[in-house]
Amino acid sequence: MTLKDRLIKASTLEYVSVLSESEIYNKKDKVPTPVPALNIAYSSYVDGGISPGLTVWAGPSKHFKTLFCLITAASYLKEYDDAVCLFYDNEFGSPKDYFAAAGINPDRVIHSPFLNLEELRTDLANVLKEVKRGDKVIIVVDSMGNSASSKEIKDAEDGSEKADMTRAKVTKSIFRIVTPHLRLKDIPMLVVAHTYDTMEMYSKKVVSGGTGMYYSADNIYIVGRQQEKDGTEVAGYNFIINVEKSRYVREKSKIPITVLAKGGVQKWSGLLDLALEGGYIVKPNNRSFVLVDRETGELDESVKYTRSEIENNGEVFKSLFKNTDFPQFIHEKYAVSAGDLISEESSPEVQETE
Repeated sequence: MTLKDRLIKASTLEYVSVLSESEIYNKKDKVPTPVPALNIAYSSYVDGGISPGLTVWAGPSKHFKTLFCLITAASYLKEYDDAVCLFYDNEFGSPKDYFAAAGINPDRVIHSPFLNLEELRTDLANVLKEVKRGDKVIIVVDSMGNSASSKEIKDAEDGSEKADMTRAKVTKSIFRIVTPHLRLKDIPMLVVAHTYDTMEMYSKKVVSGGTGMYYSADNIYIVGRQQEKDGTEVAGYNFIINVEKSRYVREKSKIPITVLAKGGVQKWSGLLDLALEGGYIVKPNNRSFVLVDRETGELDESVKYTRSEIENNGEVFKSLFKNTDFPQFIHEKYAVSAGDLISEESSPEVQETE
């Protein structure tokens, strides 16, 4: 028996193995959503998607954070017929209509209302203990940003004005407990959080909740928005996914997704600008967009499009995905680089001294 075999045999850990054969490292499901831009944010691939681990959606109110989570959960439930969604709720801002709009069967959702962070911690610890690797579970917490600690509630009942110094500790404790379960059991967890502005001259958005959530997260997105107008009327919003932290996508990337009051999420959001940037579509005059033959560089002027005709034209983008290297262009634009940590150069020559 080799030394390696002896060490593995002596270990008491359930998932110990040689790294090259590890199911923990080598088998990670990516569940795609129907929206390519959302897949890009999660994985840098148009056909990628959510992976096991912690993802935080942060931003002000009315910034579509919960619905991004529900779209993702719906995709997960669609991918696995036996999957269950654990929905932890203390904002109660998600009516049944939200679940129906996202395509979620409420019979597959366990609704878990909680009053404070300690309740959330206790329930997560007990529920996750019952989940086995291979069970298909996705967790949504709505929200951490608006959750009080039990001390804050007790102080309010007692009329105490003392500052709550326990909230950050409890939050850290939650993610210390949860993170190993997410990793070892392949569980995606989506958490809604809030943001606040720093007090410096050029203030920036910071995710509330302390460092515990930040350190544990695989992905942190801060959502901004811009109005989408039809004349003078607000027709919807362009939500901007600002990648604050990611293990898969370059940080500070900005990924737009358009949501209209009539029509909902625009599935092909953001892809026209990427196609223009990569030269897959060009605008030779001020009015029309045309496709480019990638082999010859010639413009296909047999069909000309206005912006409204092409920016949500599924057939055009499906053709680009199938017949060109457009998906690879997008991946290379957004993916975290994976080169060697240390370049292979000859060792530095050290002059010997007597």
